[in-house]
Amino acid sequence: MTLSKLNKLIIDCRQCGRLVNFREKIATEKRRQYIDETYWGKPITGYGDINSQLLMIGLAPAAHGGNRTGRVFTGDKSADFLFKCLYKAGFSNQSISISKDDGLKLKNLYLTTALKCVPPEDKPKSDELKTCFKFFREEINHLANINTIVALGKIAFDACLNFYMQDYELKRKDFIFQHGTDYLLPDKKILIGSYHPSPRNVNTGRIDENKMFKLLKKVKKVMDR
Repeated sequence: MTLSKLNKLIIDCRQCGRLVNFREKIATEKRRQYIDETYWGKPITGYGDINSQLLMIGLAPAAHGGNRTGRVFTGDKSADFLFKCLYKAGFSNQSISISKDDGLKLKNLYLTTALKCVPPEDKPKSDELKTCFKFFREEINHLANINTIVALGKIAFDACLNFYMQDYELKRKDFIFQHGTDYLLPDKKILIGSYHPSPRNVNTGRIDENKMFKLLKKVKKVMDR
């Protein structure tokens, strides 16, 4: 199966009733500031450089970001922060990610989510994640050069471990989520945790541009090992 066929399967997916209802409800009700826009309201595919060494994974699309624009980490405050840092570190051709036709190109980076639909309260159920892991597995199979995975936030980090635990025996206590800590996965890829670039984390100072840029510089060194 080609990556474009996989992405069509993802976009057409209606397997999880709760998620279908929620994403479509948001797309109909909308946020006031986007009231005149047509929301995407469907599952979101990954995007970026298919020959990339780096895979960056978030948990799920944002309700009025990816679920509105049709592209993950696009059109919300998390995207604003993340792409300032990715651009500075040389992973993107521009510092903004606002719409699918904004000219953004990723360099040696593929960006995706563990769950392809926005979940209520940002909390997916385990069976929903398991269903989406089939897509995630296919994505990884197509990205033959990936040697490093950055998980944005603890929930994405845990989702990544749950994915690997389907095929390998991992001890969860050996994988503690911390910003910038790296772990060797059973298939020799390196998993690195990062605080999520959410407004809450930025506003509280848990993450700032300097910390994120420092992490991305470390990621480049890990990729080139």
